[in-house]
Amino acid sequence: MHKIHKTVAAFALSLSAFASWGQIVVIGNPAAAALSKDQVSDLFLGKNQSLTPIDQAEGGAIYADFYKKATGRDVAQVKATWSRLVFTGKGQAPKQLPDSAAVKKAVAADPKAVGYIEKSAVDASVKALLTLE
Repeated sequence: MHKIHKTVAAFALSLSAFASWGQIVVIGNPAAAALSKDQVSDLFLGKNQSLTPIDQAEGGAIYADFYKKATGRDVAQVKATWSRLVFTGKGQAPKQLPDSAAVKKAVAADPKAVGYIEKSAVDASVKALLTLE
């Protein structure tokens, strides 16, 4: 019985290590202020234009995960929201870049930009503004 507990504990530890590896971080310029989850949701759903959101590629795994964690919406709901905003002239969908490295480079170069990348990709060129669990 004691051996089973050790196995379960080791499995739980490996799961927690995997979960922290897969965390998504909203990033901004190193001088940017932290953001709340509501602020991030508003930026990436076109309700707030104070900063410029930069998306990952729609087909990437991080894209769907980000929108689910940040806004509570799935990809189809996000696309519908942006279609409506673009059609009515009330917004432009975020620019999509191919991967975390491209997003990080674009955000580092623009003080008004925010994006999202894997926590493991954060470095001194950008600042983590919000970690999504």
